[in-house]
Amino acid sequence: MSDDQPLGPADYSATPRFAGPPTFGLLPRLDEVEAGRPGSDIDVKILGVPFDAGVSFRPGARFGPDHIRTSSKLLRPYNQAVDVQPFHAQQVADCGNLGVNPFDIEAAITTVEQNADAMRADGSTLLTLGGDHTLALPNIRSVHRTHGPIAVLHFDAHLDTWDTYMGAPYTHGTPFRRASEEGLLDLERCLHVGIRGPLYGKEDLESDGVLGFQVIRSDDFEFQPLPRIIERMRARLGDAPVYLSIDIDVLDPAAAPGTGTPETGGLTNRELLNAVRGLAGLNVVGAEIVEVAPAYDHAEVTGLAAAQLGYEILSLWASAKQGRTAVGGPVAEHLRSAPEGDPR
Repeated sequence: MSDDQPLGPADYSATPRFAGPPTFGLLPRLDEVEAGRPGSDIDVKILGVPFDAGVSFRPGARFGPDHIRTSSKLLRPYNQAVDVQPFHAQQVADCGNLGVNPFDIEAAITTVEQNADAMRADGSTLLTLGGDHTLALPNIRSVHRTHGPIAVLHFDAHLDTWDTYMGAPYTHGTPFRRASEEGLLDLERCLHVGIRGPLYGKEDLESDGVLGFQVIRSDDFEFQPLPRIIERMRARLGDAPVYLSIDIDVLDPAAAPGTGTPETGGLTNRELLNAVRGLAGLNVVGAEIVEVAPAYDHAEVTGLAAAQLGYEILSLWASAKQGRTAVGGPVAEHLRSAPEGDPR
């Protein structure tokens, strides 16, 4: 290996992948990168935050980070869908899990925010594995400190812009309201994708718009071609710094049963993966995958979906480092050949 070659996974074509290290994609740990390539830049840090004290229904997302890592062992170096090698085009390190207070939500939020600041201080981009969606608020606070007002691209079945639960202002259903109230968001650039299911009232949507969000519903994926969905996302986000927040329950429970607040009628894996691939060339400054609760998972299907999403996010950043401004590979060919126009 040359000095400028990123330290990536070992060659597992000759060794069992299930015997590899307990890191995301069998990648090296942070200390291994620092020891193996002293003084080298780390492009992306992957951090687990095993916290779920903010959940309102089924608990268990605190065990999500390690479940995602276990499910990521089959990831391989070349992403054929977008023609990029995410582990070779950039230096990625797994930083393990962050211990936060499970009994004090505000203390946990402070710890996550301070740690995100520290991890990003060297210019690294941070991919967070949750944990519940409460984590979005401290992560957005951190990227706002560097980039100013943030465009949030939020994949979820739920709005997560409610005010309080039983008087509690900080839960997994409130992070984007708090972020908007704190002036962290670009109110012309934020977007929910995958929203569905019952609400407490029509006013939920009305107040959500005031907080700066537009909505692409789950049903839109049925009635509009994917290129149109991607076009709508890109038009809304523009050239703003984007924080990508993916709640695994954006997927249909058939594709992701292992989550705390499942809603029927969700996206398929293919729809979600290609929507994420369609973000190539945008300024994605941070990302998280949250709400994976392995106690409700079977056959690892939720963990596998989350692991592949992490891989696609890493591929976005690898493409950006290589100077690409659009989707590459077979996905690009499909997007170019798709029918144009809005069928509505």
